[in-house]
Amino acid sequence: MNQKRDEVVRFLEKDLLPQVKEAFSHYQSADKATLQKELDKLVTQIEGAGMNPDESPKVQEIKQQMADSSVDVTALENEVFSHLFNFFRRYYHEGDFISLRRYKEGVYAIPYEGEEVKLHWANHDQYYVKSSEYFRDYIFTMPSGKRVRVHLVAASSEQDNKKEQAGKERRFVICKEDPIYEEAGELYIRFEYRPETGQKKQDALNQEAIEKVLNSEGFDDWVRELSKPAPTKSNPNRTVLEKHLTQYTARNTFDYFIHKDLGGFLRRELDFYIKNEVMHLDDIEHDTVPRVEQYLSKIKVIRKIAHKIIQFLEQLENFQKKLWLKKKFVVETNYCITLDRIPEELYPDIAANDAQREEWVRLFAIDEIEKDLNQPGYSEPLSVEFLKSFSHLPIDTLYFSRTFRDSLLSSLDGLDEGSTGLLVNSENFQAVNLLHTSMKGKVTSMYLDPPYNTDAGPISYKNGFRNSSWIALFDSRLQLAQSLLTASGITCVTIDDFESHNLRHLLDLTFSEENLLGVVPIKNNPAGRTGTVGFSLCHEYAFFYGASEESRVNRLEHSEKQKARYKEEDEEGRFEWTNFRKHGGVNTYRTARPRQYYPIYVSGETIRIPELEWDNVKRTYTINEEPSPDEEVLWPIDSQGRERIWDFNIQTAKANIPHLAVRKDSQGNTAVYRKWRLNSEGLLPQTWWDKSEYSAAEYGTNLLSRMFGETHSFMFPKSLHAVTDCLRVSGLRNAKDGIGLDYFAGSGTTGHAVISLNREDGGSRSFVLVEVGKYFHSVLVARMKKAAYCAEWRKGKPTTHDEGLSQCFKYIALESYEDALANLEMKRTSQQATLLEQDDDMREQYVLSYMLDVETRGSQSLLNVDSFRTPDEYKLRVERDGETKLVNVDLVETFNWLLGLTVMHIDVIRGVRVVEGTNPDGDRTLVLWRNLDEIDNEALDEWFQKQKYNTKDQEYDLIYVNGDNNLENLRRGDQTWKVRLIEEEFGRLMFDVQDI
Repeated sequence: MNQKRDEVVRFLEKDLLPQVKEAFSHYQSADKATLQKELDKLVTQIEGAGMNPDESPKVQEIKQQMADSSVDVTALENEVFSHLFNFFRRYYHEGDFISLRRYKEGVYAIPYEGEEVKLHWANHDQYYVKSSEYFRDYIFTMPSGKRVRVHLVAASSEQDNKKEQAGKERRFVICKEDPIYEEAGELYIRFEYRPETGQKKQDALNQEAIEKVLNSEGFDDWVRELSKPAPTKSNPNRTVLEKHLTQYTARNTFDYFIHKDLGGFLRRELDFYIKNEVMHLDDIEHDTVPRVEQYLSKIKVIRKIAHKIIQFLEQLENFQKKLWLKKKFVVETNYCITLDRIPEELYPDIAANDAQREEWVRLFAIDEIEKDLNQPGYSEPLSVEFLKSFSHLPIDTLYFSRTFRDSLLSSLDGLDEGSTGLLVNSENFQAVNLLHTSMKGKVTSMYLDPPYNTDAGPISYKNGFRNSSWIALFDSRLQLAQSLLTASGITCVTIDDFESHNLRHLLDLTFSEENLLGVVPIKNNPAGRTGTVGFSLCHEYAFFYGASEESRVNRLEHSEKQKARYKEEDEEGRFEWTNFRKHGGVNTYRTARPRQYYPIYVSGETIRIPELEWDNVKRTYTINEEPSPDEEVLWPIDSQGRERIWDFNIQTAKANIPHLAVRKDSQGNTAVYRKWRLNSEGLLPQTWWDKSEYSAAEYGTNLLSRMFGETHSFMFPKSLHAVTDCLRVSGLRNAKDGIGLDYFAGSGTTGHAVISLNREDGGSRSFVLVEVGKYFHSVLVARMKKAAYCAEWRKGKPTTHDEGLSQCFKYIALESYEDALANLEMKRTSQQATLLEQDDDMREQYVLSYMLDVETRGSQSLLNVDSFRTPDEYKLRVERDGETKLVNVDLVETFNWLLGLTVMHIDVIRGVRVVEGTNPDGDRTLVLWRNLDEIDNEALDEWFQKQKYNTKDQEYDLIYVNGDNNLENLRRGDQTWKVRLIEEEFGRLMFDVQDI
């Protein structure tokens, strides 16, 4: 919008605001100021003639006109401007929308539709855009190849980006001392982020920084390149340095919210404002007709102008929403595959790859493997025999050429079905949005560990709405993800006391109160977290909710201590003998359960239960047979003489006599004992978890230290045992091929837990993890490799090299919302410009509603269809490791996710990239990607013939091809075409989004 500043200002000042004056133009004949001048002139003339003006009929007529129907046009215009200003300032501050609805003292309006209880939060109708905010160095490369690093040396708002008091807003300010220096071939420009007491805007501070840098002595070569022009239409004198400083200071000041329906919201609020602040019924009731007309005219003008401003604001917000909701491009795709899944003909290339060998040394310490009689040892380069001996080493396609990767993938069948996991480097809303089509209804267990929003680590929020921002953050992502669960799926969310009450309400709204399965306090910090007041916190909560009434928690395994009690064993399993007589409890007396009160005849070790006749009216029984002389009669009577009942009713006891036995109890009395078995399904989980293994310090932080040594950069990981048990009870214990999802993945404890479950029982469960943090590669991806390779680690090294699991997981990175913004290009053709200059009404509608959509069309982040001609060369500028880079988009992978394709096979056949799979509707799908400069339609037809493909046969239900083609098409039963253009389908699916 900075590029359009002059045009927007022109529209407001020259096109829009004059409409207020025009709206009141028909009152000019009755303008109060004009009538007053006419009256003064007439009075002067009459008095000059020696007459009394009050006796003049003309004077009386003008006075009556001024009293009844005169209009103070200037005052009316000022009132309109005043009301417009007062209305919009309630919702905007320095360009940010403020979600307030407070009109006057004691008045606060919220939407309400008559629910019994309603959870409402200030940002309920907005998307929380960022899930984390941290300031990073900004690096850019100049045409000469030299790198410049904008380095932030101090930031006083790193954890808490709230609105500051007026005059104390934080800004990026270049350091006074040593603002620039050169180190290791890079130029460092040093900034601080602090309150700017001079109340200068960021643009002015940027200009000061530019002047200081470009006038620095001793940096002539750097200054020469930084001074080179990088003009825009609105800023023809812009330099390379100004371009990058503007990008750097802007990207950390984006607002955190996008409104879901700004136009509708502001129009409703405007009507409310006019009814309560502008329209006064007393004035209408008691004023004259002309005055009422003026009054209503003022209201009409306020609504007319306000609606046009709202229309413009709505265009801005809807465009941002379009960028936020659109499915994001995949900008990186790599696979981690263990050697046991890779054809041996590829082993020589793997053995010769130094980058892969160095990673294996770093992660798995393979350089310490020595040769012996049974296995080859480490060498440089590695030998093929070494690879064969350690077949659970995972290769990472990051280190290999595109050609090798194509060969590898073409050798694998059932690619997605054989996958053990997926890692997504992305903001979690964007990730779930892209995965939604593929994964809907497939997730067994969803484990979520959102930011706790405590004083120690609050999320970034504005306008003082800390809790509301947290709810908005969690709600939209949960709403999007809940449909990924199977009908029997379970969601587990962990939280501490700070947001637990809000979380409970939110989960009730999403899953319904009836689907709450349990709330479990987990003792995760035995030492306690001390504070200045109150208790020392040592727990968190786990909320378990089912996707539907079909959801059931799985049982937990018995502890070793519990198992040790069951020392005896028969053909049915382990058991212990327990006294058959019930001890204590409610409803245990004869009057409560008469059918469980009966004698047992005992002779030695023989047990006999006599036949009884029941009188249901009197609730008594008669014994039909007497005991023999050698039989002892046992009645269930306790030591106080109270008549107790047995465990079983009489029919159950008779059926289980082989499982009963006569023994002496601890007092030496004869007693009947029953076999009490260890439940093979485990125990129902209880609502108090306090095992020592749940300690986050020992089994989270220390575990990572054992896995990585002292090199990992992740703080406060979860206990592996706590997460594993959460997944056990959430369905993954019994679902050995289930999927566990975590879109607040952090260090990857959830993925590690899934791997641990597979290691226990040989299951084939898979994980889907989403993380935006900069430790995605260094911790998360590395941890998944390590966890599958070995269960136990010490000082960053595996304790063994021969217990690895077979794995094949994929990790992808997505374009970010900021990347989508950075790749926008505003273009207007000369023909468009001419038409807009010729027609004022067209220009108004264009500026209000169409400008952004029309002029950004064809931008790389909004789908540049022309670039599909050479699909391997579709490029985006993306931020990676603090530096903006031009990278190739993976259109093939992106389209697979848009289609929701379960990929069976990928290959490159004579220049055509071929993807085979099944879409969510079960259609067998073929996707063909070609370089249209190399394979035209005639070559495509020939390719089809050689591959023996036929669009009319039944081998595939759908065929997608990029570029117009001559393939013979076939209308399907649902009236759609079998052969489809990738470009059309890509655009439809990428922007086929709905508000969440």
